[in-house]
Amino acid sequence: MTPEQRLELIKEVGEEIITEDELLALLKKKKHPIAYDGFEPSGNIHIAQGILRAINVNKLTKAGIHFKFWVADWFALMNNKMGGDLEKIKIVGKYFIEVWKASGMDMKNVKFLWASDVMSDTDYWLKVINIGRLNSVTRITRCSQIMGRGDKDSLSAAQIFYPCMQCADIFHLKADITQLGMDQRKVNVLAREVAPKLGYKKPIVVSHHMLLGLSKPVDTKLTGVDRGIELKMSKSKPDSCIFMTDSEEEIKRKFNKAYCPEKIVEDNPVLEYCKYIVFEKIDQLLIERPQKWGGNLEFNSYDELEKVFVKGELHPADLKIAVAREINKLLIPVREHFEKNKTAKKLKKLVESYQVTR
Repeated sequence: MTPEQRLELIKEVGEEIITEDELLALLKKKKHPIAYDGFEPSGNIHIAQGILRAINVNKLTKAGIHFKFWVADWFALMNNKMGGDLEKIKIVGKYFIEVWKASGMDMKNVKFLWASDVMSDTDYWLKVINIGRLNSVTRITRCSQIMGRGDKDSLSAAQIFYPCMQCADIFHLKADITQLGMDQRKVNVLAREVAPKLGYKKPIVVSHHMLLGLSKPVDTKLTGVDRGIELKMSKSKPDSCIFMTDSEEEIKRKFNKAYCPEKIVEDNPVLEYCKYIVFEKIDQLLIERPQKWGGNLEFNSYDELEKVFVKGELHPADLKIAVAREINKLLIPVREHFEKNKTAKKLKKLVESYQVTR
């Protein structure tokens, strides 16, 4: 592919790119840029973290990008995940990796690195301290959304380190690109601000879309990124998200009660599943319905589906059934992996036990 073609593929992932010109220049200069993505091992893993993440990674690796996945175990510790038990957090990190293996992620161009492995590195901590020296506490706490927290007054003293450490991760890993969700935008911009002051290259920010939760959105006056954070899928609301090892019955139940207003596209999570997951994995979506309701429908693209839905020619109930069916098909290999692979099965059992005692 030409640099321009690679850019177009990356733009399918990047809801926002800071900046496209810099990214195109990088692609012309470097055949295999390094992208950084970090994740907190935090219990169960939902479809946005699993299937959607695999879809995005595979597009980017196809464009020549190599990934460094940062298993942010110490960050999960700072956020008191798994009750602050670092050993449990590490088990959950291994479980996440098994999920991605079963999700079809292009593992040959992905390297998993653990935050705990650099916690004794004085050079890493020097980066953290220097980033902190350049910023006020107020500036740092503005980035608290990266931890899923909007209430800055509720931050623990440990969590104040978090944004400075995430910035340091980018520089420590020598990343050309930060490839995280839109909810991480503020800390990525912070990294771009401090980079030249500390003698590092500015990372290019490629922020992917945050999949909506299945529940009806609460009334909110928030806009832009803040609104996206408010409405995104959350593990704290189990019925609002599909977990990667959910049974077929659970998937059907959750979609049956999912918010899907007739003729409305905005904030419609069922349509989002179609756009960002279903039509990324299949070429045609079949809607099965009786002849008295118009008979079966076949859609070859998301745009085609959306137009028919907006006209009111496709009922939400029929759409939900079809989407639940396709999502279940995608999760069958994941469920089978955790049933048949002894290591994966053991990890899943451990993680599920943590959920109970957490």
